[in-house]
Amino acid sequence: MPFVVISPEQLLDQPGPWVDILRAAKFEIRYPRNPLFTRGAGGEDETIGELAGAAAVIAGGECLTRKAIESLTDLRVIARAGVGFDRVDVPAATRRGVPVTITPTANHQAVAEHALALIFSVAKRIVWADMQTRLGNWPRVPTAPVRGQTLGVLGLGRIGRSTAVRAMLLGMNVIATEPFPNEAFIRANPVELVDFDTLLARSDFLSIHSPLNDETRGLFNAGVFAKMKLGAVLINTARGGLVVEKDLIASLASGRLGGAGLDVFEQEPPSSDNPLFRMDNVVVSPHWAGTDSQSMADMAVECADCIVKLHRGEWPEGAVVNDELRETFVW
Repeated sequence: MPFVVISPEQLLDQPGPWVDILRAAKFEIRYPRNPLFTRGAGGEDETIGELAGAAAVIAGGECLTRKAIESLTDLRVIARAGVGFDRVDVPAATRRGVPVTITPTANHQAVAEHALALIFSVAKRIVWADMQTRLGNWPRVPTAPVRGQTLGVLGLGRIGRSTAVRAMLLGMNVIATEPFPNEAFIRANPVELVDFDTLLARSDFLSIHSPLNDETRGLFNAGVFAKMKLGAVLINTARGGLVVEKDLIASLASGRLGGAGLDVFEQEPPSSDNPLFRMDNVVVSPHWAGTDSQSMADMAVECADCIVKLHRGEWPEGAVVNDELRETFVW
């Protein structure tokens, strides 16, 4: 019986409709021997060992490199639980005829909620205030307002649009940079489209919702931080590689930036001695913006649905990254 490996930590040995979908299609379910496998620390050799013989994988953050993909000769589908696929060598998968799918409609609301949580946490100094209060202190330090402030959104995909709508309901002014905007969304919402330099200059809070690729890697560097509004707050729930951390640290230390809310890092997990962890104006979380209980279930169902459709010879519309395989894919 062909088997599917389910690797995200939040889904290990968990019952749910995604398991039912796969078993109804006559797939066996297996889980990694290493429960932390999906973090990718073991590299491509661990990937090869954990996924050997699998027909498909519901993938988290494991390293699906060219070597791994070429070695996993039974692998027919890589179903990524999420919308990012920077840890998957898509060209290698395409050469092998392996569709790489994502879950485009499952977790955008969760990420938007988390982005706003980071905005509030930094503006209202929640983590610092909690710590001070627990220590017996009773600080009286003014916090920053969110209402009436300008939120800059880099990228108006599903996540960016969800963030923008929620911010507007909170009384924020929203501006955005997006080369290919959803025209219906722009017509229906008072979001002002601006160029990147204007976004930097006007944003009190700037939330990144951009994919990581060769063009965007290291986009937020010293030169970009120098163009940002004095005292602005950077929010990153996208990918750590979009930000040059040493430049961010310098900008925060100098007072150029007023704070940061970070769910992602250049190195994941980050080192415990990361200077960001010693800054009172920085709030961090462990790359889990898109993984609340509802979104994890929704992503798992979308992944399972993609695997089963491809097994049946159906194409999962809007979910396949390497859509050029549509006419040639054979299970």
